[in-house]
Amino acid sequence: MNKALKIGLSVFFGIILLAGAFSGGFLTGHFVSLPGGAAQVPAVVSTPDSNQQNATPAELQTLFQPFWEAWNLVHESYVDQPVDDVALMRGAINGMLESLGDPHTSYMDPDEFTQLNASLSGEYEGIGAYVDTSTEYLTVISPIPGSPAEAAGLRSGDAVIAIDGEDMTGVDPELVRKQVLGPAGSVVTLTIKRGDEPPFDVKITRAKIVIKSADGKMLDDGIAYVQVTTFGDKTTTELKATLETLMAQNPKGMILDLRNNGGGYLQSAIEVVSQFVPEGEIVMYEQYGNGSRDTYTSLGDGLATDIPMVVLINEGTASASEIVAGALQDLGRAKLIGVVSYGKGSVQLPTVLSNDQGAVKVTIAKWLTPNERLIHGVGLTPDVFVVMTEDDYNNKLDPQLEAAIQTLLAILTGSPIPTSMPTPIPTP
Repeated sequence: MNKALKIGLSVFFGIILLAGAFSGGFLTGHFVSLPGGAAQVPAVVSTPDSNQQNATPAELQTLFQPFWEAWNLVHESYVDQPVDDVALMRGAINGMLESLGDPHTSYMDPDEFTQLNASLSGEYEGIGAYVDTSTEYLTVISPIPGSPAEAAGLRSGDAVIAIDGEDMTGVDPELVRKQVLGPAGSVVTLTIKRGDEPPFDVKITRAKIVIKSADGKMLDDGIAYVQVTTFGDKTTTELKATLETLMAQNPKGMILDLRNNGGGYLQSAIEVVSQFVPEGEIVMYEQYGNGSRDTYTSLGDGLATDIPMVVLINEGTASASEIVAGALQDLGRAKLIGVVSYGKGSVQLPTVLSNDQGAVKVTIAKWLTPNERLIHGVGLTPDVFVVMTEDDYNNKLDPQLEAAIQTLLAILTGSPIPTSMPTPIPTP
């Protein structure tokens, strides 16, 4: 199995839900009420033909007979003919995967699969946000740093309840996501519901999103700051280049910022954590449904395995970024600063389907930290708890970054480390 294809975060695309039948309308002459409220439905038999039977493996013919009966009934009796066989096929796959009850196992049509690959390669067109389509409304997991979504002030947890004035209540979040996408230069107005606040409109000009997945700079007091925004095709190369530049300046300590990092490739996460952990250290376990597990260890050749460091996390830190943060925390390599992370502890493997019909993304395993913690639905708890308030956002303050600086300075000087910093500290 090619582990490079495994995706640690399934936040880009959701599951298309299939609506139930008889949800309104008239069934004149074909649905007759009987005394007591029962209903008499005329028996209609649509037996699978020989071609359908022969196309189904012998051991599955009895199981699939109702499927072919339903398929034939649609083709024979549905009012609007001809029906779209491709749409029926894709809907059947969607329904099958949705029945598993796992929001991270889903079907991606060709367009969705192309967009997934584009986002992880570092370029696509849209507003620039990782989103969750498994909720009632399309929900922001995290805006991409430097994106139109971030500039417009979108935050983790924001729900899109309308687009260009059109109510999205009851609309499949995956369809909502497609409406949010669009060519660079076009404008979309999103109506946002944020917590208990009244809904408000945000006008965003879409852009070509070019994601530099790793970058950094030197701060005061000899502290190196490194930000990793996703785990894609170029992350390891960009991170190594960033570390080479910063380590050449002999920093005393390092801050790794994983806030609003929605994840990406599992292999990239292993390569990233290997830059900070000596070779051979266990960085995660991958546990399969049959009870077996794979153990992942640091790959070696890390450029920053000894430097004191802390890691910034928040509610938008998900999956692959939680793998990195969880490993560094469990191994005693770094303190975590911020708030509880998203809590995505499963691994998906996308498999390309035949005839250019998209891909199926299936949850194949749960992952655990080196101390065998399963963080799915729980998240990582920071060592130093620091929230971002409404005033912080409005005044462009970053108390979490300031807390990371103060914590790192305390580590360097051997001073006590507080467990929380509830009062916002203005960034110099």
